[in-house]
Amino acid sequence: MVWRPRLVLANVVLAVAVFLLFCLDVGQGDYPISIGGVVQVLLGGGSDVEHFIVWDLRMPRSLVGVLVGVGLGISGAVTQSITRNPLASPDILGITAGASAGAVAVIIFGGSTMAGVGLGVSAAALLGGLLTAGLIYVLAWRRGIEGFRLVLIGIAVNAVLAALTSWMLVHGEIWDVQRATVWLNGSLAGRGWRHVWPAALAVGVVGAVALASTFALSALRLGEDTARALGVRVQLSQAVLLVASVVLAAMCVTAAGPIGFVAFVAPQLTVRLVGTAGPPLLASGLMGAALVVGSDYVARVVLPIDLPVGIVTTAIGGPFLMYLIIRTNRRTAR
Repeated sequence: MVWRPRLVLANVVLAVAVFLLFCLDVGQGDYPISIGGVVQVLLGGGSDVEHFIVWDLRMPRSLVGVLVGVGLGISGAVTQSITRNPLASPDILGITAGASAGAVAVIIFGGSTMAGVGLGVSAAALLGGLLTAGLIYVLAWRRGIEGFRLVLIGIAVNAVLAALTSWMLVHGEIWDVQRATVWLNGSLAGRGWRHVWPAALAVGVVGAVALASTFALSALRLGEDTARALGVRVQLSQAVLLVASVVLAAMCVTAAGPIGFVAFVAPQLTVRLVGTAGPPLLASGLMGAALVVGSDYVARVVLPIDLPVGIVTTAIGGPFLMYLIIRTNRRTAR
């Protein structure tokens, strides 16, 4: 264990920020409630009307936002640490695209098949993400996993799956296409407690596995040879961590759709905040939660029209991606 006061302080600040954004998001609506009022309801006070609005109507949506943000933040931190590449995240590597393709296939064509009816959108998204991750891993394997090769193959697979999804949208019925398009933008609208529990289980169990592997992840950031010298079983650790990252990303997609760029942006913002060599998992998860819940508040309250949260996160992540690529190119040119 290494005591890093700046990292501990950053975790505390991010946790407080997530809680305040959560209360702010829960309090907004046709019946506005202040942050203090939301806190009072959470502690068991408030009127019956406020209790119903907070616990039954609004809290599931915001809780899904927090859980999805934590899951995507940890997932992105894991993939970026294993590959030692800041561009490696589930949405850029194609994991999110695989989950999206599976879900869209069930939405567009599943209603007419027994397999589609039995599988469901959530299970199809999870299966699509896992199959895509397996394909990328097999294609990238050359006596081990090298980060740059994994990113290139992931980008190629991402493009193929995006084209496949577009083809399904062109050939689907108009009502199914409309439903799929809304889902593809990533939205927290209509989220209920039935969406909270699977996301909470995935983040709790898989996130705990990832956090327990912090030492192995830190060693892998130093390179495979150094990790082996430190006693880390490289291939096993990579496999376990990648599976954890994929499951987290796929479960987040099943809960709220593909909310873009959170898994990419959150770890990089966290590295700049805490000043560590690689993205810390817990802080990255908290940063992801802050991004998702804050973007949901912006999408619902600040903007003149109610937009899916994925549009806001993409508007944030796109310019950040361009900035990171330009900075990396300049550093390489030197």
